[in-house]
Amino acid sequence: MRLRSFLIGTSCLALLAACAPTDDTAETATPASETAAAGTTAPDTQSAEQADAGEQTETERLFAWFDEQFQEELDRSPLFKTYLGMIDDVEAYGEWDDVSEEAFRDTLSREAARTRYMRENFDYDALTHEGQVAWRFAEFIAANNAQQGEFWDHGYIFTQFFGPHTQLPTILIGYHRVDTVEHAEAYISRLNGLGDVIETYTAQADARAQDGVLAPAFAYPIVVTAARRFITGAPFDDSGEDSPLLADFRSKVEALEIDQAEKDRLIAEAEAALMAEIGPAYTALVETMERHGEMADGRNQGAWALPEGESFYRSQLNNYTTRTDLSAADIHQTGLDEVARIHDEMRAIMEEVGFEGTLQDFFVHLRTDDRFYYPDTEEGRQQYLDQATAYVDHVMEIAPQYFNTLPEADLEVRAVEEYRIETATGAFYESGALDGSRPGAYYVNLAHMRDNPNYLIETLSYHEGAPGHHFQIALAQELEGVPMFQRLQGYSAFSEGWGLYAENLGKTMGGFTDPYQDFGRLSYEVFRAARLVVDTGIHAMEWSEQDAIDYMVANTPMPEGDIVNEVRRYMVWPGQAVSYKVGMLTILELRQRAMDALGDDFDMGEFHDVVLTNGSIPLTLLEQLVDDYIAANQAAE
Repeated sequence: MRLRSFLIGTSCLALLAACAPTDDTAETATPASETAAAGTTAPDTQSAEQADAGEQTETERLFAWFDEQFQEELDRSPLFKTYLGMIDDVEAYGEWDDVSEEAFRDTLSREAARTRYMRENFDYDALTHEGQVAWRFAEFIAANNAQQGEFWDHGYIFTQFFGPHTQLPTILIGYHRVDTVEHAEAYISRLNGLGDVIETYTAQADARAQDGVLAPAFAYPIVVTAARRFITGAPFDDSGEDSPLLADFRSKVEALEIDQAEKDRLIAEAEAALMAEIGPAYTALVETMERHGEMADGRNQGAWALPEGESFYRSQLNNYTTRTDLSAADIHQTGLDEVARIHDEMRAIMEEVGFEGTLQDFFVHLRTDDRFYYPDTEEGRQQYLDQATAYVDHVMEIAPQYFNTLPEADLEVRAVEEYRIETATGAFYESGALDGSRPGAYYVNLAHMRDNPNYLIETLSYHEGAPGHHFQIALAQELEGVPMFQRLQGYSAFSEGWGLYAENLGKTMGGFTDPYQDFGRLSYEVFRAARLVVDTGIHAMEWSEQDAIDYMVANTPMPEGDIVNEVRRYMVWPGQAVSYKVGMLTILELRQRAMDALGDDFDMGEFHDVVLTNGSIPLTLLEQLVDDYIAANQAAE
């Protein structure tokens, strides 16, 4: 998966709908004659006389307007500024986003007004292809946000998997740099304001609980434990250890080249803020979550049990698949069909390697045989990294045969660093800097080598590295002459769908010649297919938690302990888990559509340009672009 932060502020939502370049990247749109990478030969409607006269084309006018809206929303979101590394506005650097319901509703109102303004003041037919894509993308984001807004009070705010109680401190620890005394004072200002933000979220969660929106019972003890962690240690007790936020602040201040007296002053002010604001807010949160746990009374149910549960779940499926033509029943049946198909392919590999026994027996064999694991030593870890790097390097060598446009950013394979090795996921991709100063990185957590079977290396390398997330994310970041939201906006149906598609493409590119590596590919694919069955089973078909666990144990090679955590993730995050496989299947279906329509004229590189050179777009828009590509090529014959 791609490692990314959860942006909490409501204004962040608007930024992704209204964002455009923040500097001078709103360049003249590329003429249609130069848009082969976009898979279209649509005529450029801007006149040469207009360009020669220095007048703005309609596309330039639209993108300039996007820029104005971006700046307007950026001023409302101190968190998004911090996330983007924009810390010159020290006052904003010390603030949080407004997380009230009123602010959320205002955001949706502004988006609706902007959509109306765009339609009334710009001529869609006069836009270049790039301008029309940006228009349709912006329309989708605004419409999707409005639709999700109808169920604003149905989602869980605090769960064992996510929530502002951990995410907001993570932003301070991970993103709030302290390079100067002013930055430290901004950190203190945020500590003083964090209590109010947590109290707002706590009140919202309590209101939802009173209306019947309660998370599964298993979530509450974990939320309580996580929240207590932030008020454990100095200045809250005499344990001799700093609490997480004080430890972070102290380390950042101690690194400043200032007098010790000034350091002591700053640390004392941070301690006062923690005691006055963080302590009471988190104590109240703990008490509220304990009460909600009692209200949940041991119930672990899916979205169907919530008020308007069926409609809410349908909205989540629409959001996470970015499609509206798939019902829960459709997705469930697709999952069953895919699991059966993949099992047949797995059995064929078992026969190829001469294994006698059931599929479950083979799963156990792969989990327990030492030959599928490198030694739990530094040499073993280096073996893993060397093998992963070899797969990535090979893909980069042959990629021009399958891609017309390649990312300029470099890709590195790295082991997760010591400071976060115990909390990081198994493998993930971290994008490089927007300005190209930092390469993209495919990280592997090698803390425990038994968690990293070597038969999965090839699949992970294609998914997280090349041609997976690195190609998709780096190419989006490197887009030129487009609104910034096309570089930053992301939908998991597209990004994770591309990651799974990249695994499949690796086989098309000649990979997976080793049967065990190919079985590893199928292991990941059946896991994602089973998610379709389990997510819809839990939230639409009233499956119990145990029903879901039993299905995953019987049909995937994952250990039961991991499956329990996965199932509980699906239960508190309705719909998200189906995005991976739906995205992959959609891209494969669109590729087949293009191959069928174009025959010998189909070009894999052109198709991949259509998919990757417009940003992380919704699947509905991707379908339109592929159809445009097909029509343009047929017209050119």
